Amino acid sequence: MPGSRPWYSRIADRRPDAFGARPTGARLARIEASPNFVDGSFRNPVPTRRLLPGSLGPGLRAGLTKRGSKPAGRVPVHPLTTAELAVPPVSGLRLTWMGHATVLAEIHGRRVLFDPVWGDRCSPVPGFGPRRLHPNPLPLADLGPVDVVVVSHDHYDHLDMDAIRTLIGSGADFAVPLGVGAHLERWGVPPERITELDWQESAQLAGLTLTATPARHYCARGPRTGTHQLWASWVVAGGGHRLFHSGDTGYFPGFAAIGAEHGPFDVTMMQVGAYSDFWPEVHMTPEEGVRAHGDLGGGAVLLPIHWATFDLAPHRWEEPIERTLAAAAEVGVLVATPRPGEPFEPAEVAEPRPWWRAITAAPPVPDRAVQPEPDPSPAQVRV
Repeated sequence: MPGSRPWYSRIADRRPDAFGARPTGARLARIEASPNFVDGSFRNPVPTRRLLPGSLGPGLRAGLTKRGSKPAGRVPVHPLTTAELAVPPVSGLRLTWMGHATVLAEIHGRRVLFDPVWGDRCSPVPGFGPRRLHPNPLPLADLGPVDVVVVSHDHYDHLDMDAIRTLIGSGADFAVPLGVGAHLERWGVPPERITELDWQESAQLAGLTLTATPARHYCARGPRTGTHQLWASWVVAGGGHRLFHSGDTGYFPGFAAIGAEHGPFDVTMMQVGAYSDFWPEVHMTPEEGVRAHGDLGGGAVLLPIHWATFDLAPHRWEEPIERTLAAAAEVGVLVATPRPGEPFEPAEVAEPRPWWRAITAAPPVPDRAVQPEPDPSPAQVRV
């Protein structure tokens, strides 16, 4: 039939909304021109495997047999209110960790919301996927004005379609890595409010300077790993303050270069949870998170993120924060430990408050750790 499109194009149009969209047109042209896009996909700053060879089976078994990966009691979420947020921070910089990687940063009178996830589950299918382990500290509709929404990458525990659609009404601008803007536009975000950046590119939004910086991870929104969406860490600067959000990342030597070019920082929001021996190159351990904080210049307050909210790895629920505190104590790093929803100013952080210990289950009898099986072939999938 004249003018009809191929069958596979029509099927692509019917992909679930939650899967987002594939970049086309000018977006695709920018992706293909990126120095980080090689042989049809984005590449990490160093060779990276999403899973160690032979890990799939043992990893699934470890996930099914894990213990202590949920809190033993109710997480003491801070009852955040709009009135509390309406009082300006004394120092000009205040952070509110909402849980997982979601952080509201108030900097220089502006509000920046990182990786907003308000859904009960991080999954494209209602009723399935990892379920939230504590309630949201505040309904998203009650959060108030937001100037900039920053997204690190398109995984479901960092990019929540329903939250994005709600935030359209806030009037916020959206800053995302290359390729991720196609998802947002499909969900209704006006294109003129979407800023896509490659690594080391900066943009001025709401009077702040936002820079996408390298990270060691990958993207995946649909049934296959994304090849045309980039992942990033982020630097936000304004009003004499600078902060760093790691997104998801494995450890790599590039943190030192980020710190040298964009630091010093007042605070680093550092991924310390959802790590495993099965995927050691795409998520940092707590010790690596503390090391990366030091590489960035040290001195700043470390806010541990990416723990406590979703059960995504074989480790115990409280292990990320306990190991973070132990590693930080060895090198004299100051760690902020707010409850979810509890605002704090980095300038006022003193000693950590271990609120999680009251709801930590007794550790099980030590058992033999499940290790990746040897790979019979030398092939290694790298991104």
